Amino acid sequence: MEWIKNFFRILWRLWFYVFFGASVLLMIPFLLILTSREAYYPFLYKIIRLFSKSLIFFMGFKLSIEVEELLDRDNSYMFCPNHTSMLDPFILISMVPNPIVFVGKAELSKIPIFGFFYKKVCILVDRGSPQSRREVYMKAKKRLQGGTSVAIFPEGLVPTEDIVLSPFKNGAFSLAIEHQIPIVPALYFDCKRLFSWTIFKGAPGVLRVKQYASIPTKGMEKRQTAGLKIRLYESLYSELEKDQAYMKDTQRMKTNE
Repeated sequence: MEWIKNFFRILWRLWFYVFFGASVLLMIPFLLILTSREAYYPFLYKIIRLFSKSLIFFMGFKLSIEVEELLDRDNSYMFCPNHTSMLDPFILISMVPNPIVFVGKAELSKIPIFGFFYKKVCILVDRGSPQSRREVYMKAKKRLQGGTSVAIFPEGLVPTEDIVLSPFKNGAFSLAIEHQIPIVPALYFDCKRLFSWTIFKGAPGVLRVKQYASIPTKGMEKRQTAGLKIRLYESLYSELEKDQAYMKDTQRMKTNE
């Protein structure tokens, strides 16, 4: 019966928050030490990566990853996945062994306990403040000089379920060109379907991820930002549209069997 399925979906969602919250509380002593100095971030990242892998596993998910290019572990990159659910940052961290710092919304720093550590490890941006957006460039430059990569969800938000891919903001592309680092696009195909914001939808399953070959920005100028953004958006949008059509056809075939 549908109400039974919904009941178990709610329990499953609650398990996500229980696991997340309990893990953060248990890690507080380590987090307090490892967030006290920026030099400790590589060690902190290892703990966050272990947590991310554990979260995905204990939520009943398995990653199916396709990688077009093996990245140079000595280089810094701008990672640009599509944004589909709360799982997205944990998937990216699970995939990438080298430290990544996220550029994230300043509003999340208001969440009790989590927000305290969030603002220490992420580059915060208030999208309504031009000054805040300018400061991101300097903060990113400092992190990149230390060999860390940067991650930005170029949509700037989690779009509603009826939207295939929201328009990209300029930030990720202008930052990559400013610092002459390659852009690494990625698509998360199943997070919206299996772990959407709707509590009565979703289930454990396989999360397909495709990480595309890096796009070099060396020699590019700021005036090329818009063109780069549009080309990448159109390419990823086309891939998502094809996949959605494939998933609908597959589901239709299963229903007819």
